[in-house]
Amino acid sequence: MVDAPVQISIVTPVYHGSKCVSELYRRLVAVLERLVERFEIIMVNDASPDDSWQEMVQLASGDKRVKAVDLSRNFGQHFAITAGMDLAHGDWVVVMDCDLQDQPEEIERLYRKALEGYDIVYARRTERQDTWFKKFSSRAFNFVYNLLSDRTIDSSIGNFSIISREVADSFRTLRERNRSYGLFLTWLGFQSTSIDVQHAPRFAGKTGYSFRKSIWFAIESITSQSNKPLRLSIDLGFLMALLAFAYAAYRIVQYMIFGVPVPGWTSVIVSLYFLGGLLLANLGIVGLYLGKVFDETKNRPLYVIKRAMNLQVSDTMKADHPSTLSNTLN
Repeated sequence: MVDAPVQISIVTPVYHGSKCVSELYRRLVAVLERLVERFEIIMVNDASPDDSWQEMVQLASGDKRVKAVDLSRNFGQHFAITAGMDLAHGDWVVVMDCDLQDQPEEIERLYRKALEGYDIVYARRTERQDTWFKKFSSRAFNFVYNLLSDRTIDSSIGNFSIISREVADSFRTLRERNRSYGLFLTWLGFQSTSIDVQHAPRFAGKTGYSFRKSIWFAIESITSQSNKPLRLSIDLGFLMALLAFAYAAYRIVQYMIFGVPVPGWTSVIVSLYFLGGLLLANLGIVGLYLGKVFDETKNRPLYVIKRAMNLQVSDTMKADHPSTLSNTLN
């Protein structure tokens, strides 16, 4: 007997979520049971240092609809999302954070909107309930990204969204190592829209994104999605060469016609250091892109699953490099 298809899959990466996952599960079940007949909740533990995995095991033991996945180390939020997407069976897939700032009660509205004929429905946060630092870093990232890339993103939209099976399958074909769930959806295209949702304060725990991680994520996202920084470095190089030529011509005219002596070593040293800094910066930009090529040529798996619960063999075969699954618990 063939099981009926799963209508909605929930994918949520878990980090510092030991105090959230039980409440998240309770609220998800309350929403999904009245919305569809068959659903699954895929929780991916991104090597959280707290008791998140133990909480997930307890939930999965009591409900087979909960698929608990434990990664072998901390790969990062977007890699954890990828692991969940690779294992999702649903006709529709919802991606959301585990900290309950993305409220499960909004899923019904996302689903209803998607059924109007959209492949992607984003949740637009009308008023973010975050710390001032997180709001500032998010706005700064979006400003820099929009400036240095060929696409424009909305700072009020995060990972919380619902996508069709066609979009999910297309997402799974994108296997590059520099990952951003939201940016990938933007690149894929498809018919999309957004609805306003209420953004809640964090239920418990703390964010896994430090300032340093936020900066590096911005750099990785920009250099992986656009070649514009390379083009800007070329433009800057030509501009500096033009300015240097104009300045040299100006000094020659002053000396030859008006007899004004050329200033001493100070201007020369300042110019050398300035141009040297620009050259090093441009080399660094080129080095970032070469480093990405080097990472891609390794062809390593995007993640490694250490153990899992309520997954069948057919599930694990969908995962990235299935040989990396060291222990499956059913």
